[in-house]
Amino acid sequence: MIDTLFLPLALAFIMFSLGLALRADDFRGVFVHWRALLIGLAGQILMLPLLAGALGVGLGLSPTMLLGLMLIAASPGGVSSAFLTHLARGNTALSLVVSACSSLLAVFSLPLVIKLLLDWQTAAVDAAPFTPGDMPLGKLFGGVLVVTTLPIVVGMLLRLRFKLIGERGERIVGRLATGFFVAIVVVTFVSHRSTIIDGFPEVGSATVLLNLLTMLGGALLAWAGGLRRRETIAISLECGLQNAGLGIFVALAVFQRPELAVPSVVYALTMNLGAFVFLGIVRAQRHRAGLGAA
Repeated sequence: MIDTLFLPLALAFIMFSLGLALRADDFRGVFVHWRALLIGLAGQILMLPLLAGALGVGLGLSPTMLLGLMLIAASPGGVSSAFLTHLARGNTALSLVVSACSSLLAVFSLPLVIKLLLDWQTAAVDAAPFTPGDMPLGKLFGGVLVVTTLPIVVGMLLRLRFKLIGERGERIVGRLATGFFVAIVVVTFVSHRSTIIDGFPEVGSATVLLNLLTMLGGALLAWAGGLRRRETIAISLECGLQNAGLGIFVALAVFQRPELAVPSVVYALTMNLGAFVFLGIVRAQRHRAGLGAA
């Protein structure tokens, strides 16, 4: 009941809240400066899976844990990234639009990344536990469509087209969405705690390294693209904060393998720790700059 009912409904509500947070000005401002959007999407859709694959192979993860790590890497940006970007005084509108676009594209990008990994594992790993034939492509495509793409579109329509939700309603929905995300992680841990505890020693270091490298990689991409400080902060956090709820949903509701959810649950914890460390560094730099100016 938890995996098949609560999980997709909670995740759909979280994605609905993301669509609801978007404003017309967000789109106008970001699309005028389209380079930052493309760099953010490149970090999300291309860099993250490549880093996760390299880390998983380099650290010698089992095929199952590698697949679980790729699930979180192929998931779109998390809904908390915009809030943390705001706290760090980054470009919040850019963070929101990158999260929304990567979530809309996840219906295609996530199945593609998983299929490529399974093809590689079948060819390179003896007795691989999963093969491309084990991937329920229709269920995966339909699940991502229903719990991510459609709720975002509905939220965007209510806010941008019909203007049915005001600022106060958006804040209430945002708080509920945060609560649902915490509930997804907690409920998954409680329901499958033995599996998660058993898998933590293998995948813990991989999730910490993935979080650190993706935030650093996002900052380097922004720097290479000549972006300003506010855009660099947004892209760095956007790359480091993933939609762990979607990774958990695919593992439990689509593949129906609790062990595949271990990296997503662990990453849900490590990514927030990494983000708060990043926030502390950014604030310390700004404080030093202020003292220097004085």
